Amino acid sequence: MRSPRKGVRMVGSIALLLLLSATLLGASLWNSMQSRSDLLAVGQTAPDFTATTSDGSTVRLSDLKRQKRVVLVFYPGDGTPLCTAQLCAFRDNWDTLQSENAVVYGVNPAGKEQHSGFASKNRLPFPLLVDTNGDIANRYGCRALFGIVKRTVYVIDMNGKVVWVQRGNPSPSEICRFISTLKKTPDAIPSHSSAPLISDKGKKFRETQKHTKENGDTE
Repeated sequence: MRSPRKGVRMVGSIALLLLLSATLLGASLWNSMQSRSDLLAVGQTAPDFTATTSDGSTVRLSDLKRQKRVVLVFYPGDGTPLCTAQLCAFRDNWDTLQSENAVVYGVNPAGKEQHSGFASKNRLPFPLLVDTNGDIANRYGCRALFGIVKRTVYVIDMNGKVVWVQRGNPSPSEICRFISTLKKTPDAIPSHSSAPLISDKGKKFRETQKHTKENGDTE
């Protein structure tokens, strides 16, 4: 017959093993959530995607090229206190973002119906993207262990390039201030502009013509 002491020791050992396993798992998850090594680099072309939105429409990132600056807000879940506060902060800065010719998309794995309810309840003026399989999050380095979304914000310019990225919950006002600097150094010529796009060869040709005229070196 097994003694009571051995039984207590065995239970204690199992409990200790479970505690250690949970601690290691928690540490691994924390490290995965905090990792920045998988972030897209500034200057890199933003991966294209097509996704269904909370209002039932379809958005394709490449369709916004030379039209809009894009703010992608990756967040873990609809309805949690921190996520709700984060998305509502973008709502409260919506007018400023629009004045900077920017659009916002929230991204997480929730389905259309859940997204729609969350957006309606909090009066979000921008759509939420359905990323059920985590494909978009994965392309942008925002998928941690167990498919949990890493809270991350990207800004994409009108050339389709990543110009700003930060993990966590950066202030929308900080993002607005950054986007306003793009007006001073235009990230793209708007599609309605009639200004010609000049290649490097074209620029050199014009410079040669100007130099020739100034020095009277005509054929």
